[in-house]
Amino acid sequence: MTEHDTQRIQAHLRRTFGNDKITLKARPKQKDSCEVYVADEFVGVLYQDEDDDGSFLFEMAILAEDLKG
Repeated sequence: MTEHDTQRIQAHLRRTFGNDKITLKARPKQKDSCEVYVADEFVGVLYQDEDDDGSFLFEMAILAEDLKG
């Protein structure tokens, strides 16, 4: 995933969710994905779609402990 891709996707996510605190951070050992954060909280991983050039997949786990409260 290039820096250009990361910047375009970050801008898209910020517009879509109306949240300027969304940031994408490179993963040191994986070049095909990056981590997604809202402020300082890790929320998921964004991957390049192997089947569709130029597309990406966002994976977010919601844990039971996150739903308590």
